[in-house]
Amino acid sequence: MIKSKIWLSSPHMGGSELSYIHDAFDSNWIAPFGANITEFEHVLEKYLSNDVFVTTLSSATAAIHLGLILLDVKAGDLVICQSFTFSASANPILYQGAKPIFVDSELETWNLCPIALENAIIDTIHKGQIPKAIITVHLYGVPYKIDEIRAVADKYNIPILEDSAEALGSSYKGQKCGTFGDISVFSFNGNKIITTSGGGAIITSSHQQKKKIQFLASQAKDEAPHYQHSELGYNYQMSNICAGIGRGQMKVLDEHVALRRAMHDFYVSLFKNIPGITVFSTVNPDYFTNYWLTSILVNPNETKNGINRETIRLTLLDSDIECRPLWKPMHLQPLYENYPFYGGEIAETLFKNGLSLPSGSNLTDSDRNRISTVLLKLLC
Repeated sequence: MIKSKIWLSSPHMGGSELSYIHDAFDSNWIAPFGANITEFEHVLEKYLSNDVFVTTLSSATAAIHLGLILLDVKAGDLVICQSFTFSASANPILYQGAKPIFVDSELETWNLCPIALENAIIDTIHKGQIPKAIITVHLYGVPYKIDEIRAVADKYNIPILEDSAEALGSSYKGQKCGTFGDISVFSFNGNKIITTSGGGAIITSSHQQKKKIQFLASQAKDEAPHYQHSELGYNYQMSNICAGIGRGQMKVLDEHVALRRAMHDFYVSLFKNIPGITVFSTVNPDYFTNYWLTSILVNPNETKNGINRETIRLTLLDSDIECRPLWKPMHLQPLYENYPFYGGEIAETLFKNGLSLPSGSNLTDSDRNRISTVLLKLLC
């Protein structure tokens, strides 16, 4: 019997998505306008429940780009960004002609280190320029050090652009991720907690900001009977079809979060008595994590026969089980290696020794049995 591939994080439909897609077809709203968009944004705003305004877009990358524009980031400006992240967090800085400054992580959340952040700010100020924005990331759905980062940002009056691409459903002290930044973003890519097949959202604090985002995302068309443009705009709108998928997905968001957290518990139990393997977990009860991806750190000095991260990855790959090294830090990427970096070697060490394991909300008992069989045979 041919076994199907076990994916790292595949789309998981809830069952009601098609009804909203059919509504779009029946009403002929096959466009970046329509009831699905309006309702999807409304449901997200209600879920976040923090007096926010949500605008759905074609991707979280587009949301970060427009967020930087809203924060008046221009060519030559400096933007601080967490180094340990996916490139989509940093690329929009270059879109604006601005210059990224990368900052190391801390070990508790794997996110932006408040100490290294302040060192970066102080040094850039001494060099004659104040950073225009700070891009923070809730990596793998784990909230960053909210209070400490906000204290540093406020001390120097620098706005925060909160990258919550992986953190829908996570919270800190009861407040939802996506509501901590001056501007925040979500991703609805196919591998996220919920999906619209592709897409994202930007969260702002005023209706005026929302209107500006809608204007920029629709090619910045001036109010005129003809096509007239006074500003540079972009084709960043979400389609009414994709928003329909999102409406259906929101009905199962809490269920998906619970299932992802159950996968994390599965790995905690699996590795409990295996030397050299540590499952990344939050230990502070203030942090509620969706565990979008469950990740491990591998210490080859303690594992059987010195097994390392790559040995585990290749063994799982041979069994048609997808896994992935942790994000390669931006300051080590060829595109960004010549930009400033502040901190030590935490992000680099995490990349060297870390692995993300299959974490989807649609994994079955059979999938878990396959995963555990392969890993226990290798590590025990």
